Amino acid sequence: MNYSAREKEWAVLMRAAVDGDAQAYHRFLSTVTPHLRAMARSRCDQFGAPASEAEDVVQEVLLTMHLKRGTWDTSRPIGPWISTIVRNKLIDSLRRRGRHISVPIDDVIDILEADAQTDALDRLDVDHMLQQLKDPQRTIVRSISVEGTSVRETADRLKMTEGAVRVALHRALKALAALYRSETSENR
Repeated sequence: MNYSAREKEWAVLMRAAVDGDAQAYHRFLSTVTPHLRAMARSRCDQFGAPASEAEDVVQEVLLTMHLKRGTWDTSRPIGPWISTIVRNKLIDSLRRRGRHISVPIDDVIDILEADAQTDALDRLDVDHMLQQLKDPQRTIVRSISVEGTSVRETADRLKMTEGAVRVALHRALKALAALYRSETSENR
């Protein structure tokens, strides 16, 4: 079966699912999932993400398709709708992962012997800046930016939504940047 025929089959099944046919919805998910896996693996390879991330992307795509199935315009092809969701979820995954570069320890062993006094002074500077923030912003910045905890883990720990954590982090970092600029201009 070529892609066009598969896409037409998926559209028929999804239309029936939107109309409430649970069996059609199950068949849709069963037939589209292998294609989603292939797309996710291909795009993970393309963007340098580990293959292990592909399955996470697939699960997020399936969840999004379930939650947003009512947004698909049944008069339009389903392929672009699916591809857009895959692309967006992969971008979200890449953003969460950030840019991780693997460098062999032998290449940087001489650099690792850092001056402990400099590290202590840097830590004091960070603590000083963070103390100027109010909670939960201080806790969020410390968790995500200093400790390296994910947005999801931070949100769960603080019993907040991920969106609320992202907004608070953005506002806190903006406030820290303004504080830093004002302190450095005073020291000139």
